[in-house]
Amino acid sequence: MNGFARWVRRQAEATVLAYRALRMWSPRQVIVATAAAVVVALIVGLVTVLIPNSVFVRDIPPVPWNYPVWIVTSALTGILIATYIRPPHAPAGDDDARPSAESRRSARVGGAAGVLAWFAVGCPVCNKIALLALGYTGALTWFAPLQPVLAVVALVLAAVAVVWRLRGQVSCPTPALRSAVAA
Repeated sequence: MNGFARWVRRQAEATVLAYRALRMWSPRQVIVATAAAVVVALIVGLVTVLIPNSVFVRDIPPVPWNYPVWIVTSALTGILIATYIRPPHAPAGDDDARPSAESRRSARVGGAAGVLAWFAVGCPVCNKIALLALGYTGALTWFAPLQPVLAVVALVLAAVAVVWRLRGQVSCPTPALRSAVAA
């Protein structure tokens, strides 16, 4: 089996493990995921004026793909946040322990996905960074066409971060081995 086929197989296995982890979630984790997704959706939606409001203004109207990107990113971010809630069947561990490298990596990737989604669904000329760097015309000419690419990258990164976190909830034998060695 060549390298690409092995990679595809590993990704399929990781997705199956993530699905298993979701099925094992407690009602508390589902509630946290839902609440976090709603909060993220409200924050991003209000600030980018995907939810019309009188506080923020958008010079360029939203395009149709902004809404699905906003909703899916919010849902994935909510799920990612809920993965940090200890499941009821998890053994009690040292709460002061430092997070694992994979936990930090998934948090960084999820955070990057959120920032990219924010830039992707926001108004291209309302983005102060793009406006200062490129000017009004440059933001419309260069940044606006880049926004769909940012959206795809944000969705992929959010999905990868969620799969990493969920996979670790069902496949990581390290805590069980540590407790067995300590006993």
